[in-house]
Amino acid sequence: MEYIILFIILYLIELGYFRIAEIFNIVDKPNQRSSHNSITLRGGGIVFYFGALAYFFYSGFEYPWFFWGLTFMTLVSFLDDILSLSNKVRLIVHFVSVFLMIYQLDVFTLPWYFLLFTFIVVVGVINAYNFMDGINGISASYSLAVGGLLVIANNKIGFIDQKLILYSMIAVLVFAIFNFRMKAKTFAGDVGAVSIAYILLFCLGSLIIKTGNFIYILFLTVYGLDAVWTILRRLRLGENIFEPHRSHLYQYLYNEAGYNKLVISFSYGIFQLLIGLLVIYFSSYSLSYQIIFSLLILTFTSVIYLVLKNYIIKRYALKTR
Repeated sequence: MEYIILFIILYLIELGYFRIAEIFNIVDKPNQRSSHNSITLRGGGIVFYFGALAYFFYSGFEYPWFFWGLTFMTLVSFLDDILSLSNKVRLIVHFVSVFLMIYQLDVFTLPWYFLLFTFIVVVGVINAYNFMDGINGISASYSLAVGGLLVIANNKIGFIDQKLILYSMIAVLVFAIFNFRMKAKTFAGDVGAVSIAYILLFCLGSLIIKTGNFIYILFLTVYGLDAVWTILRRLRLGENIFEPHRSHLYQYLYNEAGYNKLVISFSYGIFQLLIGLLVIYFSSYSLSYQIIFSLLILTFTSVIYLVLKNYIIKRYALKTR
């Protein structure tokens, strides 16, 4: 009953946001870089923040530094959605938010390489999540997959309050109702992509610190490989990696190859879920086995990714973007 009530409340909040977005014209207009062809409400992913906010009050203000960081990150991302803030402002707020997350995780008491690793991963994944949010359903599908893996691992290890994950996933389900469809009612926007990435990274960081096992970073394999290989290809072609583009695999699959966008989004999520289940299985093995498994899964996944992407590029005679 608790989760049903939360779902209804978040659903109503989402509907309320749509009304605000319509009044203030918070919309995504299609352009040459877009994978949609109609004006769509932007920022529906703000419901992720309210899912975390509900947990924050329910828990008696658990994880306060994390929540403040999430609040700052969400606020600046929402303002950027509607006002297009300068890069300096966004970077400063992102830096403060990541600092607050790291402080909540108590990383500063660990060896320096934990701090460096955490900062690089958090900043990188948040940006990757934002870049990957380009077609209907992909953020919802992928977030549910990662969230599901965290729930499974948490049942076994107990690294964080389970309700934080569950409340967040209920918010994702609410968003999916309006986004996981052929003609989306809303897109997550920067506010959605950034906030859900921040939440999942906090949970994932808690898991890695509790176990001291970095293998769990493979819970982000699919997004990670797509982001990294896309960046490397664009660098090789001499492109500005900070400019908007349509060079990710999911974009080629939909824009050029014409595959169903929801099938693509679902495939990203289910593929990550399968990899994550293998990660959980091998996490109980010795370090040497884990290293071998990690190298094999990264190599295997990269080969599939590169072969498929190169095939689509050649098959449809795509021009470099």
